Amino acid sequence: MIIAGARPNFMKIAPVMRALKEEKDFFNTYLVHTGQHYDIQMSDVFFKELHIPKPNISLGIGSASHTQQTAKIMLAFEKILEKKKPDILIVVGDVNSTMACSLVAAKMGVKIAHVEAGLRSKDRTMPEEINRIVTDGLSDYLFVSEQSGMDNLLSEGVDKKKMFYVGNVMIDTLISNLPRIQKSSILEDLGLAKKEPYAVLTLHRPSNVDSDKALSEIYAILKEVSQKTRIIYPIHPRTKKMLQKHKFSDRFERMQNLTMIGPLGYINFMKLVQNANFVLTDSGGIQEETTVLKVPCLTMRENTERPATIDVGTNVLV
Repeated sequence: MIIAGARPNFMKIAPVMRALKEEKDFFNTYLVHTGQHYDIQMSDVFFKELHIPKPNISLGIGSASHTQQTAKIMLAFEKILEKKKPDILIVVGDVNSTMACSLVAAKMGVKIAHVEAGLRSKDRTMPEEINRIVTDGLSDYLFVSEQSGMDNLLSEGVDKKKMFYVGNVMIDTLISNLPRIQKSSILEDLGLAKKEPYAVLTLHRPSNVDSDKALSEIYAILKEVSQKTRIIYPIHPRTKKMLQKHKFSDRFERMQNLTMIGPLGYINFMKLVQNANFVLTDSGGIQEETTVLKVPCLTMRENTERPATIDVGTNVLV
């Protein structure tokens, strides 16, 4: 049984499901979509573009506070697990669905495999850090994407026999889709002239968008950057709500050289990133994708759980 809940998960389950399908004599897979990200632009488009089979079941959880969302997923997922009794549960990444389903499986004696295990920001104010620590603590098989993950798990006393250094499934997705990414027309659609320099912005973390103080600081930074280069900003639905709540929407919309657009599908977004002069982000996965694409990335955070992107890549914490 494989769990997918939110946009970052879909890029990770695509190659895993493809590999399992190729070994269908050994594996019968059942996909559960918790519905943590549920609207078309944050979910459906990814299944279509990445050729992920339709989920066997969608729990339709939707948005709520972290605690409510985790509890709702656990209650709904317990019924599925009781009915299906899988031999193993595969969870990916660090979203609430990952931790919630792992907790249920552990209580019910189902073995757990965590893809992208061992990553640590060492910052427990990040909800994702709590999800990572709990999920790794419950997992029977830990599939690790970079050396820091192995080091973190060993320092936490995890049995080495549970750990497998396998590389990064999200980058498998990127590489396998590069020919399709090249064909995207998003640059023309946005009226970006040939070789016109631009930056891509993504922002969604509470520390950056959930308070007047944080948004004022971000606004000041963007105003300065936008005087030097055009910024394309595919806005996350959650961030859009926060801009409205803190009465920043007008200021962002009026900013010259900042183009705010709706969320993009995977292919169009990666084309935008691939051709950018640089990326401003607070995301995790984008740090890895920009490293592989050799696009400079400024990560607007105090820390990163993906230090390999700084050691070997183009990523700088700002």
